[in-house]
Amino acid sequence: MSGELDRREFLRAAGLTVAAASLGPRISSLFGGSSAEAEAARGLPGGSILDLPAKSSPVDHVVVLMMENRSFDHYFGWLRTDAKYLDYGKSNYGRRFYVEGDQTQAFRDEHGKRERTYYLPGKKDEPNPYRGCGHPDPGHGWDAGRAQRDRGFLGKGSGNDEYALGYYNAVDVPLYEKLVRRFTTFDRYHCSLLGPTFPNREYMHSAQSGEMKSNDFPSGPDGFEWEAIWDRLAAANVPAAYYFVDLPAIALWGSRMVPYARHLEHFFADCAAGTLPNVTFVDPGFTTDLRTDDHPHADMRVGQRFVFNVFKAFAMSPHWNSGAFFINYDEWGGFFDHVRPPVLHDNRRSRNDQNNWGQAGFRTPTLMASPYARPGYVDHRLYDHTSILRFIEWRFLGAPAEGPGGGKWYLTQRDRHANNIGRSLMASKPNPEIELDTLPQVPVSSPPCEGEELQGLPVPDLEPSPFEQALHDGFFERVGFKIDLRPLPYSTDD
Repeated sequence: MSGELDRREFLRAAGLTVAAASLGPRISSLFGGSSAEAEAARGLPGGSILDLPAKSSPVDHVVVLMMENRSFDHYFGWLRTDAKYLDYGKSNYGRRFYVEGDQTQAFRDEHGKRERTYYLPGKKDEPNPYRGCGHPDPGHGWDAGRAQRDRGFLGKGSGNDEYALGYYNAVDVPLYEKLVRRFTTFDRYHCSLLGPTFPNREYMHSAQSGEMKSNDFPSGPDGFEWEAIWDRLAAANVPAAYYFVDLPAIALWGSRMVPYARHLEHFFADCAAGTLPNVTFVDPGFTTDLRTDDHPHADMRVGQRFVFNVFKAFAMSPHWNSGAFFINYDEWGGFFDHVRPPVLHDNRRSRNDQNNWGQAGFRTPTLMASPYARPGYVDHRLYDHTSILRFIEWRFLGAPAEGPGGGKWYLTQRDRHANNIGRSLMASKPNPEIELDTLPQVPVSSPPCEGEELQGLPVPDLEPSPFEQALHDGFFERVGFKIDLRPLPYSTDD
């Protein structure tokens, strides 16, 4: 990670404002309100990209951007009653088209009082509805998740107050509104574990957490020893890279991951130059003054701007015509969702609930954008993080399109049995046309919550994130990653 680049200049010039002059002729006026949806629906084939041999797949660049701590109903519940979205879906996919979302729920607290879900920006006494100031970070640990599953999102042991029952509408997630209308979403995509950040990110990269239930660091001298997708891609000579803002999650696997890690400014440069590797992972900023990850108490409007700029760079790149861009969340973050988490295949699946790594978590918001993505489509199949690994393994590592199959392509039984998330990608007749106007202007400067610093890490009365804790403990340096955190103003536009 270069210490020479001025981060403020990077955010202003290289990363977060992509020059409109670089638009190619295939891209129209980006994200406006023209006929892009109708155009995308013309000639929609019935086939799937998975019906093709993997080597013949038109998708050869995969980008995965993993954000933090939001649930499907909390962010996407509004889709269930959005007349425009439903009418468009029914006209293209049949009268039974639907979205499994629900904003209007009620839960009893540990004293039996019944509380209803509510629109966060509409609550008069909410100090900052976009950050959750004044509320605890909703519970999303191993035990809190099980309490929420069994006793509801305000029940005993949930770790929640009423903030966990808040939701947003389309106007509050303007980028996601545009993407979900134009591309594909998934209403049965669950985080891999009913547990916190690190174990779910470990499943995203390796289809297991090594029996980790919490955000503990690896006990070995050089990170986790078990294989990750990076090891498999390297063995198959598949170009791959991980781009990060401040603290790299793949450092959990130690120094062997250093060659894959690049700072985010290189992502924007590689997109513009058309030199992205075939497999790309992108992570947001996790620390206070760089935070763009959507995790409370970050401002979720800043998260929208961050995702927009990362997606826009890829959509404007030469890779877009052969690309698939996934946006997912590591876990639900304690926010309400009405779909009970399933139990999935896993090497460590157990009848003992406290030791059952087959227990998936609640649903998270997930989007798939590609010229081959069905417009305004909802995929109802069951997925988790390893379903994206399964798509990568099919495309590049010899995995069968579906089913457990044989061979040594899989990492664990979880990805071996996972449904391939590429199923709903079309086999032909792509539509690369997208509209990518700048987002509606929303404030991205936000006052800190009480007891929080903007320059540097949180003060002691706020619990640090696992990434910040790893920084405090010197973990990243121990495994060979050089970290350079320069103070930045909170606004990504500064």
